[in-house]
Amino acid sequence: MTLALVPGSFDPVTNGHLDIIQRAVELFDEVRVVVARNSSKTPLFTVEERLEMLREVCAPLARVSVDSFEGLLVNYALECGATVIVKGLRFVSDFEYELQMALMNRRLNSAIETVFLPTSAPYSDLSSSIVKEIARLGGSVEGLVPEIVQQRLREKYTIQST
Repeated sequence: MTLALVPGSFDPVTNGHLDIIQRAVELFDEVRVVVARNSSKTPLFTVEERLEMLREVCAPLARVSVDSFEGLLVNYALECGATVIVKGLRFVSDFEYELQMALMNRRLNSAIETVFLPTSAPYSDLSSSIVKEIARLGGSVEGLVPEIVQQRLREKYTIQST
């Protein structure tokens, strides 16, 4: 049985992320979506909020679990028995960065393979950063993120503006 990890910050989860997760489910026996705990970043949503949103949007997907990790992804993979890391790619710049990470992960643990999935066309220009900026400025993020994320973004930016 192959366990694949789909790592990211998911701040917040977008429809592009969900596309990659759904496609990973078609390729692997089990998929675990993992939120990176990165203390050097200042996210909009806490790790717990991101986990909650991911659990809700991934609930309909069979064989998908959600977790978080801190430290090296390859160490987490070793601990949970994962042998594959799935990364979505939008642009050439994504590939350059993700290839560097994949090569380093392979150097750290040669049992871990990285699989790159190109994003589906409707999501090629979509990022969590863009979604947050649109929401912060009062624009509609409908069709870019799941409904629960739309609600959470409205709540966050309403609280911040008061």
